[in-house]
Amino acid sequence: MTHIVILGSGFGALTAVRQIRKSKVNAKITVVSPNNHLSYLPSLIWIPSGLRKASDIDINLEKFFARKKVIWHKGAVVSISDGGRTVETDTGSLENDFLIIATGGRYIQKLPGIKEHAIIPCQGAAFGQMIHDRIAAMDGGTIAVGFGTNPKEPKAVRGGPMFEFLFNIDTMLRKQGRRDKFKMVFFNGAEKPGIRLGEKAVKGLLKQMAKRDIITHLGAKPTRIEADKVVTEREEIPADLVLMMPGLTGPLWLDNTELPRSPGGFVQGDEKCRVVGWDKTYVVGDTGSFPGPDWLAKQAHQADLQAEAAAANIVNEINGQAPSHNFKAELICIVDTLDSGIMVYRRGDKTFFLPMFKLGHWAKRVFEGIYLKAYRK
Repeated sequence: MTHIVILGSGFGALTAVRQIRKSKVNAKITVVSPNNHLSYLPSLIWIPSGLRKASDIDINLEKFFARKKVIWHKGAVVSISDGGRTVETDTGSLENDFLIIATGGRYIQKLPGIKEHAIIPCQGAAFGQMIHDRIAAMDGGTIAVGFGTNPKEPKAVRGGPMFEFLFNIDTMLRKQGRRDKFKMVFFNGAEKPGIRLGEKAVKGLLKQMAKRDIITHLGAKPTRIEADKVVTEREEIPADLVLMMPGLTGPLWLDNTELPRSPGGFVQGDEKCRVVGWDKTYVVGDTGSFPGPDWLAKQAHQADLQAEAAAANIVNEINGQAPSHNFKAELICIVDTLDSGIMVYRRGDKTFFLPMFKLGHWAKRVFEGIYLKAYRK
């Protein structure tokens, strides 16, 4: 029986499982990951306000794996060898006929002081709770929110959630009647932060910041973070709490392999999600670097689309056909504010932007329920 090994248990990995099983091919599937849980990170933005808690966004995958006849190999990837056919983990090795790499990216934490004096929110629910607890304990002060990128691969940025943390915290403090005791600051090294969302979106986001009395410091890269301030190339920004999302790069275990790497440190994939030069080996999501428009996003939706293409191409190969599916480059984003939302959609040369609308927040919550239903039932 054909053995498909999938590295990771996040969005791309699980979508690949679903698509392979949907195809009805006769294959054994093994998922390799340190734990059999999905952390639904898009809802992490709601933990600081108390709208969600860690248990709400943590999904046990045991029943899902059983339904999909998936073998879960508990372990962390150490290396890949034999042209992709052997995977070494810290709990043993696995052979495969097809491999999908979906272990996610890694935050670049080289900025001096970022580990000691800032919270990197999207590392997990515990960090969202940390933000909640820190703000709850503050009588007032300055909260600074920003994000960076990978200088060698500018597309490797996840800025959307930081806009959401910024607006969510602002709305939360207003609902608590405490906003007047806090100064909110947004900082970014670019003059047009979030430009991959499109010009209209950037203007809309900055307009919303101005409306909410959020101070912006743009066009100067942070050089270090200290206990009470963010230091940029141009100035010092006093801050009592700093939330900072650095750029992404590939996971550390890639250093133990001969996998082809992009300038930014990701696995080099093609338009069909094949690892360049490696037979029957695919990459999806944040682990990979792919051809496409300059706005190609590092987001769960894009990982799902890449996983669909990779799964379809593996099915092609199992059936003796050439891989024929290119992944769809598409960006769908609702920038949530806790009570409203800004919607951005991009595909090809088309961009759709919907300014602040009340249903945006509820649309995001409804989507959460629909998406997770497949894993909760």
